[in-house]
Amino acid sequence: MHTVAVLALSDVVAFDLATAVEVFSRAPLPDGTNGYRVIVCAATPTVPAGPLNIGTDHDLDALAGADTIVVPGRNEAAGPVPGEVLAALRGAYERGVRIASICAGAFTLAEAGLLDGRRATTHWVAADLFRARYPAVELDPDVLYVDDGQILTSAGASAGLDLCLHMVQRDHGSSIAATAARLAVAPLHRSGGQAQFIVRNQLPTNTIAERTTLDAVLAWIEQNANCELTLADIARAGTMSVRTLNRRFQAETGQTPMQWLTGVRVRHAQQLLESTSEGVERIGRQVGFSSPANFRDQFRRLTGVAPQTYRSTFRGRLVS
Repeated sequence: MHTVAVLALSDVVAFDLATAVEVFSRAPLPDGTNGYRVIVCAATPTVPAGPLNIGTDHDLDALAGADTIVVPGRNEAAGPVPGEVLAALRGAYERGVRIASICAGAFTLAEAGLLDGRRATTHWVAADLFRARYPAVELDPDVLYVDDGQILTSAGASAGLDLCLHMVQRDHGSSIAATAARLAVAPLHRSGGQAQFIVRNQLPTNTIAERTTLDAVLAWIEQNANCELTLADIARAGTMSVRTLNRRFQAETGQTPMQWLTGVRVRHAQQLLESTSEGVERIGRQVGFSSPANFRDQFRRLTGVAPQTYRSTFRGRLVS
């Protein structure tokens, strides 16, 4: 039987770990047996996982018998990784074991050197930090997961579920994967190349201590994004000149004011597409776009899909 070992590191994200355990533990074959034996391995008997502790029955030696190793993310994505863990992962790779990461678990694989020269992904929030630490990795933060053969990586949260179902499908075919998806109350398949659907108009993490000069104007944009706004309007709201506004936005957000405004509008549109049955053109007008064509172009540019495709995906998830 195919053994899946889920690696629990200190500070593991419990959701990521549980995703792998649940999907691979609920993949019944036609004869009634499960398609996988699932174990949880750790360097210590008890592993801190945010507000709880996870007890494990298997140490790192159990990785030697694994056919697949899944590495969940940790709350501190770039925290130190014990040397024995890195050695165990390298040894497993050399033996031909399939290794997959969920969310920030890609940091652990990269630290072990397993992603050098490879295409990979991780949670978009950690993309800048990942690039800075591991420039030899070809990071693609705009996709749900990357299947590079022996090494697979996924983005955050639900993308880990997509990746696990993809591996079930790869191992046992669509019928078994469909059953696993139904048991998880999830769609069978979103392709790895599908966008993460995230509009990146959050402030860079390196500006956390300096988020004061634009707080008021960002809040004003949030409340007035549906209006027809110009640079002068935004500058007046921030009680500064257009030149100062542009300079501060570039320094503190990495975007222009109008780029930020577009991101807010698209994010508001995402919320309406998920929660209402309003027509796409009406939603575009409601959130502030001047024309349906402009709305569709900007939405596709920032999310990677058309508004109707986005709605179909997320409303489909809600009613699964």
